[in-house]
Amino acid sequence: MSKSNQDWWPNRLDLAALDQNTRDAGPLGEGFDYAEEFQSLDYEQVKEDLEELMTESQEWWPADYGHYGPLFIRMAWHSAGTYRTTDGRGGASGGTQRFAPLGSWPDNANLDKARRLLWPVKQKYGKKLSWADLIVLAGNVAMESMGFDTFGFAGGREDEFEPDESVDWGPENEMESWDRFDEDDELEDHLGATVMGLIYVNPEGPEGEPDPEWSAQRIRQSFDRMAMNDKETAALIAGGHTFGKVHGADDPDEHVGPEPAAAPIENMGLGWESDYGSGKGDDTITSGIEGPWNSTPTMWDTSYLDNLLNYEWEPEKGPGGAWQWTPVDDGVENAPEAHGDGEQTPMMLTTDVALKKDPDYREVIEEFQNDPMEFLDSFSKAWYKLIHRDMGPPERFLGPEVPEETMIWQDPLPDRDFQPVGDDAAELLKEELLDSDLSRSQLVKTAWAAAFTYRDSDKRGGANGARIRFEPQRSWEVNEPAELEEALETYEAIQAEFNDSREDGTRVSLADLIVLGGNAAIEAAAAEAGYDIDVPFESGRVDAEEEWTDEESFEALKPKVDGFRNYVGEGDFDRKLEELLVDKSDLLDLTPEEMTVLVGGMRTLGATYQDSDLGVLTDDTDTLDNDFFTNLLGMDTRWEQSDESEHVYEGYDRETGDLEWEGTRFDLIFGSHDRLRALSEVYASDEEQFVEDFVETWHKVMTLDRFDLD
Repeated sequence: MSKSNQDWWPNRLDLAALDQNTRDAGPLGEGFDYAEEFQSLDYEQVKEDLEELMTESQEWWPADYGHYGPLFIRMAWHSAGTYRTTDGRGGASGGTQRFAPLGSWPDNANLDKARRLLWPVKQKYGKKLSWADLIVLAGNVAMESMGFDTFGFAGGREDEFEPDESVDWGPENEMESWDRFDEDDELEDHLGATVMGLIYVNPEGPEGEPDPEWSAQRIRQSFDRMAMNDKETAALIAGGHTFGKVHGADDPDEHVGPEPAAAPIENMGLGWESDYGSGKGDDTITSGIEGPWNSTPTMWDTSYLDNLLNYEWEPEKGPGGAWQWTPVDDGVENAPEAHGDGEQTPMMLTTDVALKKDPDYREVIEEFQNDPMEFLDSFSKAWYKLIHRDMGPPERFLGPEVPEETMIWQDPLPDRDFQPVGDDAAELLKEELLDSDLSRSQLVKTAWAAAFTYRDSDKRGGANGARIRFEPQRSWEVNEPAELEEALETYEAIQAEFNDSREDGTRVSLADLIVLGGNAAIEAAAAEAGYDIDVPFESGRVDAEEEWTDEESFEALKPKVDGFRNYVGEGDFDRKLEELLVDKSDLLDLTPEEMTVLVGGMRTLGATYQDSDLGVLTDDTDTLDNDFFTNLLGMDTRWEQSDESEHVYEGYDRETGDLEWEGTRFDLIFGSHDRLRALSEVYASDEEQFVEDFVETWHKVMTLDRFDLD
């Protein structure tokens, strides 16, 4: 097999994540509107079809207890449960469980059968119903078919047609290994799961040890990274384990074949073929753990909680060779066999017993046992959060079952109750902003700081709402709090004066004004270079309310670095600075070209952290020209690493030996990386294209969160 450039030079900056943003990998075309297609769906008929499928057990993969519901719940859970708050990646959107690596993770064993069971439904509705929506909806319908009242369902998840190359699932080289903790047993910053190839934690216990207390610590870390508090975590585990069973008829290492990505071609995309008995039904091997949690595995009730709390449990190796817990006491009601006429004794996982042993979790599940309606309500809302957390604001939610209630985790914005500014008013405001005490770089940096928080992964952040005026963003070091305070005071004064003077009902939000300030500064700088450019501006943003802004939740958006402002925070980094620049560019849905022109424009405008000269390869920051690229690529400068800082590089004039420029890896990568240099050469050679592309990219970033414009 031939090697790729990345194979030959593994330390070379990989732009694959940004390349995905340049193309539409699917066959549906640029004009395809999934929201429109979904709205035309006969939604009730889809649910009826799914409900009917639940109890149509098929010989090739028979349903436990005659009901596929528990299998579909696991499929939906594992699709959504990959979400992590740290970078907003993972989750059900895109339906990426269909692809490697997720589709071949050990924790997703035999979920290939669940998706194949759904194929007739997907085929029937075609492009009107994405796999991403169908997988989650099947889990919802499964619960309803077993007597549970769900909180609601929203469609709108578009399918991807290739795996997301931007997600770092962990550093390990083998599945089911866990080289991701520091000496204090803390999980690496950007990860959510505690084990490679698992969704959350090892059900046997940390590192395969049946230690409930340690397991509780790992559960809390992992679920916290998935945006769940203790009550939501306990509700999800208890609610999910009310249904179904786990499968470990024998040792998987001895009987189970390769996962789908490694299976032979004749398997047609299915994996985990087992030679134990029939390989299915009561002979199924999935996790290697065997048994149900209660006597009613296809019914919503509190029997899981009753079994866990009312009886004592002890660890033992089950028939699959894995640690599981068996009841010490008599009296636990047996469950029917999943495919026979006999009975089976319920079991518990180490992660279940952890809820009982940890005092905080135990308090929650005892409350649930004593108040079944609180259990139902808590699980329904936690489940709804789990399967929708990566979808962003409620404006994106589609379908007849979207709840009227908006939750704080959806970062709600108030309805606009005013007429936004038109073109003439916008021009007047731009003049006021340019005549204020704020420099052009301040105007640009404030707008950038507001918009930069956006993450396309989970549609959070962005300029709309002007949450930059609230904590935690107001105090982030990267936003230079003292300078930001000055800027916000100026914006608020201009806003108040304008709104008080209008008699026609027109108002300007602070969110619109901040973006308008950045636009005004760019237009003025372009004019200095001789270009008459209008930066597009769509008014209509609103200002968020502080009480509906979850400070702790927004802390996850705090950047450790910002390559666009040449900011490098304190501490060590597990990746090179240029890799972190690419990572953030991907979260902004940028292409390599857009990342390149945006960095060059920000440098030329002097929009750097603390107005430093790092990367500002020009003597005139009032002019939007291509000096950054011409000076970076010119052979008049010799670069070497600074003795003062590992992140700083010094550029010396080759003739005089004088220090001319300073920059960081964020800057030099555009001259050293072959592809980025090729792009930079275009902008160094054509200033007009640079200005036009910068303005277009700037506008894109300023409107990434304008879902009301879609």
